[in-house]
Amino acid sequence: MRRMTACLALLFCLAASGQDFSKYLSQVDEYPFIVISKTELTLDLVDARGNSIVHYGCACAKNYGPKEKKGDHKTPEGVFKITQLLNARGLSHDFGDGKGPVRDAYGPWFLRLGVPGFIDIGIHGTHLPESIGTRATEGCIRLKNEDIVDLKQRVHVGTPVIILPDAQ
Repeated sequence: MRRMTACLALLFCLAASGQDFSKYLSQVDEYPFIVISKTELTLDLVDARGNSIVHYGCACAKNYGPKEKKGDHKTPEGVFKITQLLNARGLSHDFGDGKGPVRDAYGPWFLRLGVPGFIDIGIHGTHLPESIGTRATEGCIRLKNEDIVDLKQRVHVGTPVIILPDAQ
C-alpha cells in the first residue's frame, strides 16, 4: 500500500510538470486508477502501466486552483480514493440559481471521494450533459450519465483518483 501511494505521488508530480508519466510507472496495483485533468477537462481510467483504458470528457469547478474551503467552487487537487459508490437516482440539489432543487442533479451515480475536510466531493453524472467540457461545477467532477454508468462498472471503493492541478 505504501509503495502504491509513493508511486501515485510520483505520478502526480510528473504529470503536473507536463511530462509523460507513463514511462515512470512500475506495477502499482492490480486495479486501475483514475487521472483527472482539470486543464484538459478529461477523466481517464488508467492501468498500472499508465495506459488509458477509457477516456471521458468531464466538467470541473468554475474557479481555478485547489479546493480550500466550502463554497469556493474549486475542484481539489491531489491523490484521493473512492470511498463510496452511491446510487444517486432521485437525489436533488439546489444550485442557487433561483430555479430551486433539481431532481436527479447527480445523474445515476455519485462516486464519493475521500477529500480531507470535505464530505461531498465526487465524480457523478449530470442533468446538464451540455456542461461537459466546461468549468461548471461547485467542485465535483461531472460526467455524462452514460459515462458514469460505464466508469462505475470499472471501479470499486478504494480506487485511487489523481486530480491534476490547473495549468499555471
